[in-house]
Amino acid sequence: MNNEQALAHFCAFFNKLDSTCTEKLYEVYTEGVVFNDPLHHIEGRQALERYFATMYENVTHCQFTYHTQQIQGDQAFVTWTMAFVHPRLAGGRPIQVDGCSALTFDNRGKVLRHRDYFDAGAMLYEHLPLMGRVIRWLKKRLEQN
Repeated sequence: MNNEQALAHFCAFFNKLDSTCTEKLYEVYTEGVVFNDPLHHIEGRQALERYFATMYENVTHCQFTYHTQQIQGDQAFVTWTMAFVHPRLAGGRPIQVDGCSALTFDNRGKVLRHRDYFDAGAMLYEHLPLMGRVIRWLKKRLEQN
């Protein structure tokens, strides 16, 4: 599999990822994958499987829309908008978050390193009852200055 095919496979996989298919991470990731996002640092496919299973446990909908994609050698970069619904966030209403993934592929087209960049406040903190009000207030204050 070349890296263009590997990136297409990665994107398709994430649009079908939920708590029932996290055990299929072997299709996309190497055994020793290193995953980072603003909230976590995870090493190893089994640890990543546990993380995704926990994350998707209560998510009732998750869909990615992919935008810009670039590949150079074994490196790939893809921007995305994630729309998801979690019953305990935002009163169960859909939440949209923009982000991007930086990926490194091995010679078989599997992901060795995966780093996600996104606004953790927009994804999580702004949608919690007390903390959300404080963060929204702070953002408005910062916009005024």
